[in-house]
Amino acid sequence: MPPARVTFAEAFRFWLKLGFISFGGPAGQIAIMHAELVERRRWISEKRFLHALNYCMLLPGPEAQQLATYIGWLMHKTWGGIIAGALFVLPSLFILIGLSWVYLRFGDMPAVAGVFYGIKPAVTALVLHAAHRIGTRALKNAWMWGIAAAAFVGIFAFDLPFPAIVLGAALIGHFGARAAPGVFALGGGHGGAHSGYGRALIDDDTPTPSHAGFSRSRLVKLLLVGLGLWAAVMAALVGTHGLQGTLTQMGWFFTKAALLTFGGAYAVLPYVYQGAVEQHQWLSGAQMIDGLALGETTPGPLIMVVAFVGFVGGWLKQVLGPDALFLGAAVAATVVTFVTFLPSFIFILAGGPLVEATHGKLGFTAPLSAITAAVVGVILNLALFFAYHVLWPAGFTGRFDAVSALIAAAAAVALFRFKVGVMPLLAACACIGLLVTLVPALR
Repeated sequence: MPPARVTFAEAFRFWLKLGFISFGGPAGQIAIMHAELVERRRWISEKRFLHALNYCMLLPGPEAQQLATYIGWLMHKTWGGIIAGALFVLPSLFILIGLSWVYLRFGDMPAVAGVFYGIKPAVTALVLHAAHRIGTRALKNAWMWGIAAAAFVGIFAFDLPFPAIVLGAALIGHFGARAAPGVFALGGGHGGAHSGYGRALIDDDTPTPSHAGFSRSRLVKLLLVGLGLWAAVMAALVGTHGLQGTLTQMGWFFTKAALLTFGGAYAVLPYVYQGAVEQHQWLSGAQMIDGLALGETTPGPLIMVVAFVGFVGGWLKQVLGPDALFLGAAVAATVVTFVTFLPSFIFILAGGPLVEATHGKLGFTAPLSAITAAVVGVILNLALFFAYHVLWPAGFTGRFDAVSALIAAAAAVALFRFKVGVMPLLAACACIGLLVTLVPALR
């Protein structure tokens, strides 16, 4: 027997709870949703869950948040998707605004600086571990290894843009599946379907709900509403701050980041670093790494680091004047979050009906398999990027930070050998950093 029908209020309570417990990055968040929705509550079957995940992984943006939006939409129509996706993000936004304020006001204090000194090497190890975790799942044959290696060389040696890498990988998967279907029949790489959980409310053979059917008029309406919301916000920013105003530039830059970057938070960070640090100088490279450390310790998508970028940039650029630093920074963080996540809602609500008609088709999953392999190479490049900034904070001509190297090595051993969780690892490294900072003789 499938479970009883889920009311909107019951779903609302679950999505709110998920927004506060969704730690561990996309892999951890997807695992939580799988355990809760597939195994325990049986709201959706594993095949339908993985099929939705496949689509979300093809999109630019945070796949875990998009998956929550998709399932919410499938269960309770448009508002169900909006509520599920919004509640996945809002707790993290409020928490990060508070932590960013503490960081800017008290970050120069030895205790706070010590905590971040210890966390930064741990973040480097976490990024490397993410590449390994995805690689063991996705690199199942020589072709996948070759795609990952090519992606790494392309971004490391030739500075190829992420969209070009993703497009190239998708084309390889699309055409390669015709010649060698077995090579690319890897799906989303999150495991095969399991039939031991019992019947689900939305089961493998459950007909697609009427609201999830494709309608050209509905598609046009959603696109117009989404573009209208974005245009209204941008017009308000231009009207109040001008085309070159910091808030306007943030809105435009993070709109591009949301649309042009693939592979999750780890893959998008180099692009954000290039624009926010080097081009617009909203914050420094060291602050960017600190922001990722904060993102790792809060619930919600890791891409929420963009809220930290917006807050710090809004504060330092005094977007609402020197007498309203906190308000201006909070507005900047909210604007950045809005334009970053708006495309995700549009992709799910507009594209969901098309996805519901593609169950079990290799033509859908093969490009995803190749993209996932390419992302491994991109994330490995990011690990090297972080290692450089952490171990040589003043550049290769400066001093090598041996203590940070030891912390990073210990964090890597804890992750790879002893399978330590993210939160205990960050807490331990923060304590080590605090001790090293307060006892200079240890450095």
